[in-house]
Amino acid sequence: MSPRIHLPTGWVTFVFTDIEGSTRLAQLLGPDYRPLLREHRRLLRRTVAATEGAELLTEGDSFFLAFADASAALTACLTAQRALISHDWPTPDATPRVRMGLHTGWAEPRDGEYASPEVHRAARIAAAAHGGQVLCSAATVHHADPMPGGASLLDLGLYRLRGFDDRERLFQLIAPGLERQFPRPRTAEAAAHNLPTQVSSFVGRQAEWAELRRLVESSRLVTVLGAGGTGKTRLAVELAADLVESHPDGVWFVDIATVADPGLVAFAVADVLGLRPEPGRPMVDTLVEYAAARRILVLLDTCDAQPAASAEAISRLLAGGVGVRVLATSRESFGLPGEVVWRIPPLSVDPPVAGGESDAVALLLDRATAARGGRRPDPVESADLRRVVRRLDGVPLAIELAAARLRVLSVGQLAERLDDVLGTLDAGRDSLEPSASERHRTMQATLTWSYRTLNPRAARLLRWLAVFAGPVDLSTVEWLLEDDQLDPLSVLVDKSMVLAEPDVGGSTYRMLDPIRAYAARRLAAAGEEQAARNRHVAWSAHALRRLRLGPDGRPVTLSLYALDPLVGELRAALRWCATGGSAQAGLALASGLDQWWRERGLAWKGRHWLSRLYDRTVETGESIPDAELAAAYHMHSLHAGADGEFAEELRYSQRAEAVARQVGDAGLLARVLAGRAAPLVDLGQFAEAEQVCREVIDWAHRQDVVGDALFAVFSLAELLWRRGALDEAAELLGAARPVEAGRPSERGRRTVDMLLGLVALARGDLIAAHEHLLVALRSRMAHGFHRRACDTLEAIAVRCAAGADPLTAARLFGAARATRAALRSAPGIYGEYFARWQAQVRETLGDVTFDGAYGEGAGWGMEEAAAVALGVEHPDLAAGSTRFAAGVAQPTIASPLGPATAHPDHA
Repeated sequence: MSPRIHLPTGWVTFVFTDIEGSTRLAQLLGPDYRPLLREHRRLLRRTVAATEGAELLTEGDSFFLAFADASAALTACLTAQRALISHDWPTPDATPRVRMGLHTGWAEPRDGEYASPEVHRAARIAAAAHGGQVLCSAATVHHADPMPGGASLLDLGLYRLRGFDDRERLFQLIAPGLERQFPRPRTAEAAAHNLPTQVSSFVGRQAEWAELRRLVESSRLVTVLGAGGTGKTRLAVELAADLVESHPDGVWFVDIATVADPGLVAFAVADVLGLRPEPGRPMVDTLVEYAAARRILVLLDTCDAQPAASAEAISRLLAGGVGVRVLATSRESFGLPGEVVWRIPPLSVDPPVAGGESDAVALLLDRATAARGGRRPDPVESADLRRVVRRLDGVPLAIELAAARLRVLSVGQLAERLDDVLGTLDAGRDSLEPSASERHRTMQATLTWSYRTLNPRAARLLRWLAVFAGPVDLSTVEWLLEDDQLDPLSVLVDKSMVLAEPDVGGSTYRMLDPIRAYAARRLAAAGEEQAARNRHVAWSAHALRRLRLGPDGRPVTLSLYALDPLVGELRAALRWCATGGSAQAGLALASGLDQWWRERGLAWKGRHWLSRLYDRTVETGESIPDAELAAAYHMHSLHAGADGEFAEELRYSQRAEAVARQVGDAGLLARVLAGRAAPLVDLGQFAEAEQVCREVIDWAHRQDVVGDALFAVFSLAELLWRRGALDEAAELLGAARPVEAGRPSERGRRTVDMLLGLVALARGDLIAAHEHLLVALRSRMAHGFHRRACDTLEAIAVRCAAGADPLTAARLFGAARATRAALRSAPGIYGEYFARWQAQVRETLGDVTFDGAYGEGAGWGMEEAAAVALGVEHPDLAAGSTRFAAGVAQPTIASPLGPATAHPDHA
C-alpha cells in the first residue's frame, strides 16, 4: 500500500479481483506466466491510482482494494476490464480473465487494515463472479451516484453468499466493451435446476411417468425413444422436476437441438453447468472433472440432432463419476454400455375402467379450452372428441395441433377433415429453417423470419389479409380469394401471425397492426396490391348490400348498428378508392355510409371523402355516370347542411339538380328536388321552402314517384307544424305513413311518428303525443339513428313538462343537449320550440333545481337517457287521469310559445 494514500473510513467500497483459472493458466504458460502476471498487475494498479483507490493487499493474481467513493470503484473496475480486454497479450490462450466483486459498507481501518464482515461479503461477491464479469451488491448500487458514463447495472436477483445467512441482491456492471453473457453466479444457493418452465398443464401419463421414474432411479443412462411429437421432452422434463430433491448438485437441461456443430455439444453442457473454457484444455475434460465428484442428473433433449457427439459426451460423463446420471430423449438409441432404452407409447385413447376420460381426450379438452379462451368444448361434442383422438392415434403433438385447429373449427368439423390427417394438421408446415441469430433485432427482421417459414399459399393469404382493417370471418377470407382458405389461415393462426378469436357465431381473425403493415409491404412488393385492394372494395360493396337484405333476400329495415363493425373496412376501402382505385366505386361506398355519417355527427367526414373522390376523378380522368354524380352531390348537400355550411349546402343542391335533370330518372330527380327545401329552411326562407315542397310533391305524384319525394313530405309537415297548420300536417303525415313503411331505408327512423307526436303536443293531446314519441324513440334507438333520437328525447322532455313532470323534462333536456354536442348536431327547425319549453321548465323549477337536474341528465349516456324517456309513465296511468271518466272533457295544455323561428341544420 502506498504511504501517500490513506485508507478511507465510513462508507467504504471494497473490491476484490483475481484471475479465473489462474492455476491452469500458470501451468499452460510456464515461465511466461510471470511476465503476464506483472502486466496484469500494472494495468490494475494504473486504474487504481487514477481513481484514488487504496491497494491493501496483493497476493498472487489477487487484489484487495478500498475506495472512499462507490462510483470511483465502479469506474476503476470498468476501466480495468477494458484495459485487460484491449491489451495485446501474447496469445488468445494467454489472456487473463479477471473477475471482480464490489461491496459497500461501514468500516473503519485499524492498524492499516479492516476487520469487518463487509470485507468478507465483498470477497464472496467476487468469488461468485466469472472471468470478465463485474458483480456488486445492492449497497454499492445505492452509493454509486453517478454511474460511470455509458454504464448500467443488471439486476441478477437474490443469492445466498457462502458464509452468510441472508440473501444478497447481486448486480452485473453492463457497459460497452464488456462481455454481457455469463453463467449464473457461483453462490452457495445456485439454482438446483434449469428445467424449462412449462406454459401448459401436464395431462395424463401417470403410468408412464411412474415406470420411467423407476428406470431412472435404477439406471445411470435412460434413453426415451419415440417419433417426433410423441411427448418425449415433456414427459422427461416433468419427471426430472420431481428428481431435483434426490440430486443435490442439480438437475440440468441441455437442448441439443440448439447446437449447430458437433464439437460444441460439450460446451453446451458445460455452459449449463456454469463452466468456462480453460486455456489449453479440452472442454470435455473440464466437464468430466467438474461432474466427477457430484451427484447430478443431466437431461439431454433431442439428441438425434447431434447423435454421435451426444453419445461421446454421455460416455465421458458416465465414466468420469458414479454420481452422474443421464436421461436422454432421441429418435434413436446410442448403443452405449448400460443404456436402458424406453419407448414412449402414445396416449391412451380408451377411457379407464374406473371411469372418466382417456388421457388423449383429457389432453384435447385441456388444450381446446385454452385455444378457445377458457371455454370448454360443449358436452355434446364428446363423441366427436373421441373420434378425433382415435383418428390421431393418441399422438400428443397431433392432439395439440388439433386443439389449435379448434380455434377455427368445431370439433365435428375437425373430425370430418381427418380423412387426410397430415393434410389437416400439417398443411403449410413444410417451412424453412432460417438462422435465428438476427431475427429479433428489428420488427422487420422478426416478421421476415416468421414470413420465411410460410408456404406459398399461407404467405399469399397473409399479404391479402393486409387489406382488411379489422377482424374478418372465414367466409370473408374465402370470398376475398375465391377458394378454400382454411389450411393457409390455420397456418397463420398457428404461427401467431393471425389471431383467431372464437365466438358462438363463428371465429373471427385479425392481424396486429405491425404485422398488417409488414404484410401490406409484402403485398405491394409482390405486385398484388391493385388486385387485392380492388377485391376488398368489391367485398365492402357486397357487405353493404348484404346488410340491407334478410335471409330470404328481401330488403330489411336499415339499422345503422349493422354498419358499425364495417366502418373500419369501408374507410380502408374508401382510402384506396381515393388514392389508387376507382372513384366510382368509392362514391358507391360513400352512399352506403351517408346516414351513418350524419347520425353519428360525422357529416364532415362524409364531405371530406366525397371531396377526395371528386379529386380522384380529376386526377385519373375517370368518368362517373351522371346518375351517380347527382346522387353524390345531393348527399354532399345534406352533409353540408348538417355541418351548418349553408352556402356549400345550396351550391351542391343546385349541382345535384342540374345533373339529375340530364339523367331522365324521375325517382332520382324527385330525391334531389326533395332536398331543395333544406337550404331554404336553413337560411330562414320558410315560405319559399313550403312552396318548393308543395311543387315537388305535386310533381312526384304526377310522375308516380312520391316515395322518392318523402323528404319533401316531411319537410312540408314540419313547416306546417311550425306555423300551426296542424290539421293539414296530420293529414299529410297520415298519407305518408304507408309510404314510409314501404321504404326500408326510411322506416327505422319513424319520422311520421315523430312529427305526429309534435302535432299532438301542439294540439295539447298528451296521450297521442306520448304514444307517437315513444314509438319513434324506440325505433330510432333500435336502429341506431342517434342524431334523430336527440330530437325525440327533447320532444319527450316537452311532453314531460306539459304533463307536470318538470324534473324529468330538465334531465332529458340536459341529456339531449349533451349528446347533441358530442354529435356536433343542432335541433334544426325544432330548436326554438324546444328552447322555449326548456325556459319554461327552468322558470317552474328555479335555477338551482333546474341546473342540478339538467346536469344530471347531461351525465347520462344515450342509452341511459333513452331508457329514462321510454320509462316515462303513460298519461292514462297518471294519478287523476280522466280519459275514461264519463262526461269529462280532456284537458289541454297551453304552449309557452308563439311561432318558432328557424334554426340551422335541418337534414
